[in-house]
Amino acid sequence: MAMIPSFFNNRSRDIIFDPLFSFDPFKDFPFPSSSLVPRENSAFINTRIDWKETPEAHVFKADLPGIKKEEVKVEIDDDRVLQIRGERSVEKEDKNDRWHRVERSSGKFLRRFKLPENAKIDQIKAGMENGVLTVTVPKEEVKKADAKKTVEISG
Repeated sequence: MAMIPSFFNNRSRDIIFDPLFSFDPFKDFPFPSSSLVPRENSAFINTRIDWKETPEAHVFKADLPGIKKEEVKVEIDDDRVLQIRGERSVEKEDKNDRWHRVERSSGKFLRRFKLPENAKIDQIKAGMENGVLTVTVPKEEVKKADAKKTVEISG
């Protein structure tokens, strides 16, 4: 008969799903903590970007705290792909500094979005305020077809 770890017994099962119970399933695994990972190996790949469509435009918002607008590029390629890229530099380290924990990411990031046909790619505007990049892509008016269309019958 196989031994069932005490972790899965009936008493502890009740507290695993308790939202007030702090459970760390990786607590006893030998993974290095982020404070042991060299800073130059970290990557800033989790750039979060919202894309909302209004009646007038497609609006992209990216949270880029600590990044200057000179460190960000917004480009459109020939295939109507919006590309947002940049880099967060590693902090300068003093030889007397002693790091206890490193959680903020550094490195390059790149996000790409295929724009719809109604996007006016020649009128895109971008601005950055308080660490939030906003890219506004105006939309062309979509011509609505007549409600009724007569189709000729041949033959």
